[in-house]
Amino acid sequence: MISSLFLLFGLGLLYIGAQVLIKGGVGLAFRFGLSALVVGLTVIAYGTSSPEMVVSIKASLDGTGALAVGNVIGSNICNIGLILGLCALVSPLAATAQVIRREIPILIGVSVLLVIVLWDGSLGRIDGVVLLAGLLIYTWLTLRQARAETSTEAGQEYDQDFHRGQPSLGRSITLVLIGFAGLIAGSHLFVTGAVDLAKTWGASDAVIGLTVVAFGTSLPELATSLVAAIRRHGDVAIGSIVGSNIFNVLGILSVAALLQPIDTSEISRLDLGVMLVTAVALLPLAHSGGRINRIEGAALLSVYIGYTAWLVSQVGS
Repeated sequence: MISSLFLLFGLGLLYIGAQVLIKGGVGLAFRFGLSALVVGLTVIAYGTSSPEMVVSIKASLDGTGALAVGNVIGSNICNIGLILGLCALVSPLAATAQVIRREIPILIGVSVLLVIVLWDGSLGRIDGVVLLAGLLIYTWLTLRQARAETSTEAGQEYDQDFHRGQPSLGRSITLVLIGFAGLIAGSHLFVTGAVDLAKTWGASDAVIGLTVVAFGTSLPELATSLVAAIRRHGDVAIGSIVGSNIFNVLGILSVAALLQPIDTSEISRLDLGVMLVTAVALLPLAHSGGRINRIEGAALLSVYIGYTAWLVSQVGS
C-alpha cells in the first residue's frame, strides 16, 4: 500500500515538475533569443525526457542500474508503440520531410548503437563517453540545422503558442528551479515505490523499469503529443517523440553510465529487439503517404500491448 502511494505521489511530482520545467525553460530560451524551432528541438524534446533522466540517475546511484536501463528502453518502446499509436488513432499524424529524412534515421542509428553497447551485458564508462559524444554531436547538428531554417507555418504557430503569456526572466528562473525540485523529489518517491513493488511482486528491476517506471516517466511525452494530435500538428507529435527517444539513449544512459557502471544482464535481447523494431517501423510508416494513419497506429499500439502483456506474464514464472 505504501509502495503504491509512493509510486502515485512520485508520479504526480514528476509530471508537474516536468511541465513547470518546460514552461520555465521555454521562457528562458526565448529571453536569450533562441528561435521557436531551436526551442522545440532542444528545450521541449529534452524537457519531456527529464523524468526519465532523474529517475535513471537516481536508480544508477542507488545500485539498481537495471531499472535505469529498463526505464530508457521501456520508455522508447512506450513512446512509439503506446503514445504515437494512440495519437494516430486520434488523428493521422503527418511527418515532415526533415523528420523522415534525418530524425528517424538518426533514431534508428542510435537504437542500433545501444544494442551494440549493451550486447555484452554491461554499460561501462567508456560506453557512457561514446553515448555522450553522440549527444553533443546530435545537439550541435540540430542547433546548426535550426538556425539555417527559414520561418515556416509550424514555426509561426509555435511562436504564437509559447509567446502568449510568456513569463518574465525572474519567473522563468523560478519555474525552472521549482521544476527541478519537483523532479528530484518525485524521482525519489517513484524509484522507492517501484523497487518495493518489484520485491513484492517478485519482478526484477529490469521488468519494473520496462513497464511501470517507463510508462510513468513517459507521461510528459503522452500529454504533449496528444495535445499536438488533437490540434492536428502531427509533425510536432512525431518530432517530439523521436527527439525524446534520441535523448533518452544518448543523454540519460551516458550520464547514468558515467556515474556508475551498470550490469545490464537482466535486459534481454528480446527487449532490445522490440525497441529496435519499433524505431525501424517508423521509417516505412512515415514514408507511406508521409503520415501515420489510424490502421498503422493500431498496429503500433498492438505491439506495445502484446510486449507489455508478455513481460507481465513472465513475473514469478
